[in-house]
Amino acid sequence: MAPRAINTYRSWLCSSSKQLVKLNVIDLFLDCITEPNEKLVEFGAAGICNCCPDPVNAAIIVKNSGIPLMVSCLSSPVENTVLSAIAALYYLCTPATKKEILTPEVIECMNRYAAAQSVNVRFSNTAKAFLAQHADSILNTS
Repeated sequence: MAPRAINTYRSWLCSSSKQLVKLNVIDLFLDCITEPNEKLVEFGAAGICNCCPDPVNAAIIVKNSGIPLMVSCLSSPVENTVLSAIAALYYLCTPATKKEILTPEVIECMNRYAAAQSVNVRFSNTAKAFLAQHADSILNTS
């Protein structure tokens, strides 16, 4: 995506953040993740992934138990769901949430995905970005 398109998307996302909250769209995405239908889970995880870079949205996601839902998506059989989960956890991991996210199980999962370069480059690169971003926190929780 070109830089101009990214900036346009970010502008749209920020301006629509209030509407997302008002319409309970974030809750809808979280509810989708609890459904047995993998397409709904994929849709919900992608929605959360797209919303969580905004701090207001991230706070709602955390408050409404979104972290365990996104962690559960790490074991999905659907590639896009896993990628959305890794990226969402990247943004949701803050000093306030790191104990909930940087568990031994999540770190082990991220390390497995990061090592899977020959199997799935997208998993590997996304997990490596997560690990690089949160390396100091991971070292301090070990």
